[in-house]
Amino acid sequence: MYQPGDRVIYVAEKHGPHPGPRAEAVQPETNGEGYSYRVKKFWVVLEVLDDSLVVRTRRGKQRSVATNDPRLRPAKWWEKLLLSSRFPDQPQDREEPSEGQRVAAG
Repeated sequence: MYQPGDRVIYVAEKHGPHPGPRAEAVQPETNGEGYSYRVKKFWVVLEVLDDSLVVRTRRGKQRSVATNDPRLRPAKWWEKLLLSSRFPDQPQDREEPSEGQRVAAG
């Protein structure tokens, strides 16, 4: 179902005293000292393993997530189009520097 380069969305459940502007389904915790909420994470698939995916986050970290995790789903076409800035850049081949990098380094 997933291929390297696919854009995926992961819905992370978080807890904290100050939900951010992208927080969804914000609920006060029972003791009243914080909130529980969900945040959408926009990732790109790097590698497909037997039962998991290796994905890259916006900050360049790599994570492993199960392919059957209910919080993971492929991005819809309109999300790829309208929210493209939230996804990390597509992986690039780092072995060969680009012409601009060769000039700057030399």
